[in-house]
Amino acid sequence: MPKHIWILIIGMAINVTGASFIWPLNTIYMHNELGKSLAFAGIILMLNQGFAILGNLIGGTLFDKIGGYKTIMLGISISMLSATVLAFYNSIVPYMILLMTIGLGSGMVKPSMFAFASSAWPEGGRRAFNAIYVAQNLGVALGASLGGFFASISFSLIFVANAVTFLLFFIIVLFKFKPIEQKMDNVAYTGGMDYQEDKGKDKASFRALMILGIGFFISWIAYVQWQSTISSYTQELGISVSNYSTLWTINGVLIIAAQPLVKLIGKWIPSPRVHIYIGNTIFLFSFIYILFAESFASFVTGMIILTLGEVLVWPAVPTLADQLAPKGKSGYYQGLINSIATGGRMLGPVLGGLVVDHSNIHYLFYGLIFLLMVPYLTTYLYDRGLLKQKTVSSQAEQHLS
Repeated sequence: MPKHIWILIIGMAINVTGASFIWPLNTIYMHNELGKSLAFAGIILMLNQGFAILGNLIGGTLFDKIGGYKTIMLGISISMLSATVLAFYNSIVPYMILLMTIGLGSGMVKPSMFAFASSAWPEGGRRAFNAIYVAQNLGVALGASLGGFFASISFSLIFVANAVTFLLFFIIVLFKFKPIEQKMDNVAYTGGMDYQEDKGKDKASFRALMILGIGFFISWIAYVQWQSTISSYTQELGISVSNYSTLWTINGVLIIAAQPLVKLIGKWIPSPRVHIYIGNTIFLFSFIYILFAESFASFVTGMIILTLGEVLVWPAVPTLADQLAPKGKSGYYQGLINSIATGGRMLGPVLGGLVVDHSNIHYLFYGLIFLLMVPYLTTYLYDRGLLKQKTVSSQAEQHLS
């Protein structure tokens, strides 16, 4: 792996470590510390993710127009300043506002990092996306573990640590990212499909991305329950906040430990489409299993199953998005697919909170098991229109010749 990719990995890991001090404990903080309902906590998380969607779209578009360095600098500056204010003012009103601005800044950074990695290492293919994905989860492991420790002392300490970590990432971007961009050829800022002038193919590619995104959206609605409704459910079962945070430490460590297996699967089955099929099946098993979970050990097992699905699905979707992207739209397509994922993270806590507040969490699990049938269909169908368009174009070329 090139040296500059390692710099991106380190930067991304530090950035996500800062974010991971807060997000696993959002629902617990609002529900237990501020006395708000699960549905209210879900609405606040929805606003955070709504601004992250806006950030995804802005960040992806700016990446294609002004480059990765300036876009990431702008995003991390917004997050860092917001986190600094949050360290001093974290009652409900400033918490709501600053959580939204942090979402905006973080949203700008994420697709830019994926597109930056792909552009800086175009020959890396799926490995470039997997590298940033692993870096994210290394940050999750560190941040969730430290966040649980800090929360056991004081929630205020979490907000301070968040601001300090964002500052560290800002310094790395300031001094290390610009030289990487200067070494990159402008041709590197491209996607995988060379038909910028063909409007018909461009539209077919966009439709393919949207169909693929529907399944991705559903997967995230299911996955985000572990960060929202399930976190509160573990409290009702008597599982401590520090033990809940340990689940995310296990998640991050297992993602790193599973990389040799992911590499082996990639050699045996190189198709990202098949990786989504396998990973989604594992997601299904994880929710079937936690229907019967009542102890911390059971949730550990459920998290392990969930993680084995995650390591296959999450890098595969942005890889396919990059392959679909027309020349010069890599950042835009990464912004779109990340905004779709963020949409799932936005609506998931609200929908889950409403179901649990008015019925039982087991009904939520039944609904998620049903919804997870959708990604099989969307993954199968997403490129059918694109293939048809290519066939028509090929037949037209043959006719002209």
